[in-house]
Amino acid sequence: LIFYLSIFTFIIAFNFSDNPPAGGWQQQFLPFMNNRPLSDITFVDSLTGFGITGDHTANVTNYVIKTTNGGDNWFVVDSIYQDLTKVNFINTNTGFVCGGLNQIGGYLTKTTDSGLNWNVLSTPFGGSFQDMFVLSEDTLWVTSPVGGGFGGLYRTINGGVSWIRQDDIVVNKIYMLNGLIGFISLSDGSYLAKTTNGGFNWTIIPNEIGYFDIFFSDSLTGWKAFANMRKTTDGGLTWQEQTLPVTSTVSMKKFSNVNSDTIWGVGGYKFYSGHGTRGIIYKTTNGGAVWGYQLPDTSFNIPQFYYSDFINAKIGWSYNIY
Repeated sequence: LIFYLSIFTFIIAFNFSDNPPAGGWQQQFLPFMNNRPLSDITFVDSLTGFGITGDHTANVTNYVIKTTNGGDNWFVVDSIYQDLTKVNFINTNTGFVCGGLNQIGGYLTKTTDSGLNWNVLSTPFGGSFQDMFVLSEDTLWVTSPVGGGFGGLYRTINGGVSWIRQDDIVVNKIYMLNGLIGFISLSDGSYLAKTTNGGFNWTIIPNEIGYFDIFFSDSLTGWKAFANMRKTTDGGLTWQEQTLPVTSTVSMKKFSNVNSDTIWGVGGYKFYSGHGTRGIIYKTTNGGAVWGYQLPDTSFNIPQFYYSDFINAKIGWSYNIY
């Protein structure tokens, strides 16, 4: 019987190998949350992290959970009758959670005491919020992919007191490098656009796919993942594919930059004789010029990892959703 919906693996060391490793990973369990799967996690340091549940199912309760010991133990800090899609903390105390479902309207809540209390913020009229980017306690963006004339990209500069609809493009991915430069995308990869004025105007990048995940280390150098891994050195105008290791399935879904050299990624998997299909974790230490991978799972049967969050070159979390 499965008592826990989601399983983390926690890394404390990483050496590349094509064989199942003897150690370096710890299996971590989440509390029972009424069969709700994880939808996002974030860690603010090596001890403090937050997670949310949600899978676009109507009429169910979802949860915000927290750990203060690096994921060894988790506890529920909020239960919400909404589908939850994104969690973002700007420091240990201040964080935001967004979500909603279909035409019900977007949902946005905020804490300033590390999850002890949550306050629902006013939100623009529209469908659910699929993605969110928090630049500061006052400035954040949300995307509403629902049509009907109310979807699009919204921005607030006063912590949600008022909102500006910056674009009616029905996008579901938003990333801002700073207050001016950012990117939006459709998660099916069919659209990619860039802003240089805080989201008021967007320029479509022609002949380029969108992203599942994206990160820029400065205004010129960035990476994005959409099955493959691509890098830009001219601010996103052109992108070059990076070669991932050959495995049973080569796929990059999510990645986590420690710096401009060290990047961890997940999404691929490989069949190992005697072990079956196992999820692998990619790593590069030279900005993606060369990628390696390791199999962290030898006994608890995780066929693929979907998310990752690393805070430095040795400590991080990757997880699967059951």
